[in-house]
Parts: sequence; C-alpha cells; structure tokens
Amino acid sequence: MYLCASMKELKFLNKYLHKYRGRLLLGLIITVVAAVFKLVVPMKIGDSVNIIEQKINGEITDMALVSSGIMKNILLLFGATILAALFTFVMRQTIIIVSRKVEFDLKNEIYAHYQKLSLGFYKQNRTGDLMNRISEDVGKVRMYVGPAIMYSTTTITLFIVVISYMFYKAPVLATFAVLPLPILSIMVYRLSIAIHKRSTVVQQYLSKLTTFTQESFSGIGVIKAYGIEPRTNAEFVELSDGSKQKNIDLVKVNALFFPLMMLLIGVSNILVIYIGGTRYINGEIPDLGTIVEFLFYVNMLTWPVAIVGWVTSMVQQAEASQKRINEFLQTEPAIQNRVSSEILIKGKIEFKNLSFTYDDTNITALKNVSFEVNPGETLAIVGNTGSGKSTILELIGRLYDIENGNLFIDNTEIKDVHLKSLRSAIGYVPQDAFLFSESIEDNIKFGKEDATDQQVIDAATLASVHNNIIGFTNGYNTILGERGITLSGGQKQRVSIARALIKNPKILLFDDCLSAVDTETEEEILNNLHKISEEKTTIIVSHRVSSTINADKIIVLEEGKIIQRGTHNQLVNTEGYYKELYIKQLTEKEM
Repeated sequence: MYLCASMKELKFLNKYLHKYRGRLLLGLIITVVAAVFKLVVPMKIGDSVNIIEQKINGEITDMALVSSGIMKNILLLFGATILAALFTFVMRQTIIIVSRKVEFDLKNEIYAHYQKLSLGFYKQNRTGDLMNRISEDVGKVRMYVGPAIMYSTTTITLFIVVISYMFYKAPVLATFAVLPLPILSIMVYRLSIAIHKRSTVVQQYLSKLTTFTQESFSGIGVIKAYGIEPRTNAEFVELSDGSKQKNIDLVKVNALFFPLMMLLIGVSNILVIYIGGTRYINGEIPDLGTIVEFLFYVNMLTWPVAIVGWVTSMVQQAEASQKRINEFLQTEPAIQNRVSSEILIKGKIEFKNLSFTYDDTNITALKNVSFEVNPGETLAIVGNTGSGKSTILELIGRLYDIENGNLFIDNTEIKDVHLKSLRSAIGYVPQDAFLFSESIEDNIKFGKEDATDQQVIDAATLASVHNNIIGFTNGYNTILGERGITLSGGQKQRVSIARALIKNPKILLFDDCLSAVDTETEEEILNNLHKISEEKTTIIVSHRVSSTINADKIIVLEEGKIIQRGTHNQLVNTEGYYKELYIKQLTEKEM
C-alpha cells in the first residue's frame, strides 16, 4: 500500500496515506480499470488490420462483412477510449485531491510544531528557512503523494497488463520488445542517486535565497537609509547565481532521462518491426495485425517509461525535502508542559538565588538574583543595557527554563505550573513592540479574541492611544503595514500596551515599553496602570526614573547582579546608580 516503504525519510507520510487509504484504494482500482480499457484500443486496431489483410488475401469476399467488422471495431474503439478517458479523469481527481489533503495536514502539523518550539530555536534558525520548509519543501512532498504515486500506479498497471498480454500473444516478439527495459532500470537507478544529492543542495540554496530576501524586505528602511542598495543587490545576484548553477546541475541530470527513454523506445520499435516482420514472413506469426498491435503497445509504454525518470526525480526531491522537514519535526521543544491540570494564577512571583546563562551565546545574564513580588505590588527594574532586565521577564513567561536557582509562581516551582495557565495569566509588552499586518482593532484583540468593541476602546483609552486611533481615516479599522510600520514608535508601543491590558491578566510585564512616548503621555499611562493594578502583579523595566517613582519596590541590576533595592525615596537618598540616574534625568528635564 505504501510506496514510500523503501524511502526512509518518506516513511513519515505513512500515517497520512493510512488516513486517506479509502480514497487511495479507490484511485488504484480505477487506475487498473482505465488501463484495461486502454488495452482494448490496440487489440481492436489489430483486429481491423487482420480483417483488411483477410480481404486482400481473398479469405473474406463479402465486403459487407469487412465493413461491419471494421465498424464494430471502430465503435468498440470509441467506447473504450471514452471509458478510459473517464476513468483516468476520476483517477486523477481522486489521487490529486488526496495529495492536497496531505499537504494541508502536513503544513498544519509543521506550523503547530513551530509554535511549540522555544525562543532559543528561533534565535538559531532563520525565518526564511522556516518559511521555505513549510512552503517549498511541503510542495515537493505533495508532488510525491499526488503525481508520483498516480503516475507510478499507472506505469506499473500498464506494464503488468500490457506486457502480460504481449507475452500471451507472441512470447518471442514480446521478449525482444521489452529487451531495452532492464538497461533503462539500471540507468534510472544510477541517475536517481545523482538527482537526490543535487535536489538537497537546490533546496538548501532556496532557503538561503528566501532568508536573504525576507531580511532585505524587513530591513528595507535601513538599506535605504545607509544607501547600500547596490551592495545588497550584488549580494543577491551572487546568491541567486549560485542557486541558478545548482539548479542547472540538477536539470542536466534530469535532461538525460527523456532522450534515454526515447532512444530505448525507438530501439524497441525497430526490434518489433524487424523481428516481427521476419517471423511473419517465415509464418511464425499468423497475422500482420499482431505486429501492428505490438507497435501500439510499445508506443503505449512510451509515456509510462518516459515518466519513470520524472517520477524518480520527484521522489528524490520529495525525500530531500521531507528530510529537511523531519529535522525540525524531530526537534523536541525545550519548554515542556509537565502538568496536566490547569490552575488559577494569583500572581505572586519569587526569584530565589537564580542564575541564568543563554545557551546560544554562553552569556550569563543573571547571577544569584533573589526578590519577591506579591499580588497588588509593582516592581520596577532599572539598570544599564545588558544588565539582565529583559531576561527576568522572559523567565517569568517561561520562554526559557532555569537550571540554577528557583523561580516560584504562587509558591510553586515554575516548571510545575501548567504552561497555558501561566501564559494566560500574563500580559506582556516587549521592548520591541510587534504588531501584525491586520487592523488596529484586530491587533488589540490578539489579547482577547472575543473582546467587545467597548472593551477595545477602554483598553486603548487606558493605553492613551484612543485619541490617536480615532484621528485616523478608518479609525480602529485602519490596516497596519508589516510589523505595524504604519504607526509611529510611540503609537506602536501604546497599541501593544492596549493588547496586554485587554486580557485583564493577573501579571503585567512591561519591558521598557514607554521609551518612545513623551513624558506627559508616560505619566498618563502610568496613572491609568496604577488604577487597574491593585490586584495585579506589575513589573516595569525602564531606563526612566519617572516610570519607577510610584513602584512599591525597585531593584537595580548591574551585569546580572542586584546592586541596589528599595523604594524610590530610599534609593534617591542613597549614594549609587539610582541616585545618579535620577539626578541626571532631572537635570536633562530642567534643561
């Protein structure tokens, strides 16, 4: 049943072939029926030639018998051709639809797996390569599940039916007719190895091209600002030239197939004419119709034999693509949900002697950090760039797992907290506000899909962005460009804040998300947050002292260590980083 049994990587698809086995079996049965009807055509043409030969030899003298015999064969030919075409059409519809369903299932499985993988995975793999595997590679695999299986089935069926009948009708002539086929099999095997190797390289280059163009389009503003369009274009030309060369190498191998097929089929035709004609003259073949019939059979096998090369190429390319897909599907998510039952998060957070090192860079971001935040409290974190502030927020969202020290959520080790419960209880506003290419309303609703229009307006008002939105021509229905490029930096940050607030979460995490707004807007947002955060745990990462003044607790980080802690009043009256930052920013404001 499973044609991929001999292909190691393609065995992954067996579960899909099993899922749609009913449709596939129906397609295979129809294929056999279509092949049988195709067999009728040469038989009836041979019979017609025999009738004409008998008339010429005087074996049939009645012209009416000749006409009726030929007319009967014409009607049978017409009927067989119509039925063969009909069954071929149904066969194509059945198997190709299965291939599309498998493509749909495979893309969904890959996408679902992508979402389970940790943040570290996305730091190590480029977006273009991820996109290529879910699009181009899946497309190659679909060609295997659909056209490759369909044409393979047609070829095998025709070979069995046609060659069996040929040996039944004239064994010696059939032997000479199929003599070139073993040579063909050996050549196909040798060429398929080369195709497999070159297909893998082609897909790798395609991933590089996709990655390069994706990054270029995303960073087009930087490219234009620095005037490096010529250099970027030269790099693209160099990369595409390499891709072109690898594709040419693959095409050169593929190009050997069809001339080889036609040569061998031509040899078969010559052998049929020569051997058949000789044996007919010698009386070893009783009628001329057999030779004509065999010529039709040999040429009927031309397309199936020629398609062997194409099918082989498709299978080899599909295996190379499926191998690339399997590499990611076999990647285990670094963050595993170890708990089966969901819980209600209250919001208490405790870091206890926690140290953390990033695997990809080997940078130690936190060193023996300890603090506690209770529900209803606001913690502010300040420090220089690279001091570990953002890492604390990422660990609370369990974007990374902890190896040294402890992180407790409601007095429970974070690894023992249900992952969905944890993340559903968090409203996270990242430092780099990311908005999707949807309407402003839809972007805010990412925080709560079933939110009402009034809830969207309320969240935007709390984030001090409502007045900006209603000033747009289409208001909340304004469609944003890629990554929210339609909005200014401050507007993007505030829409991102609205997206977090509409969830009404137990834990609010703000990662320097007010850096692009003016001080008046910042103060308005902070006052709004103060009103709604009475029962919430709020952590604000900021470079501005103005964002930390009303916090219940403040910690100062330096190179991953807590060097100061206390309230605003305590820290401004203590010599150290916080007081220096406060005086510096106060002076800048006065100036």
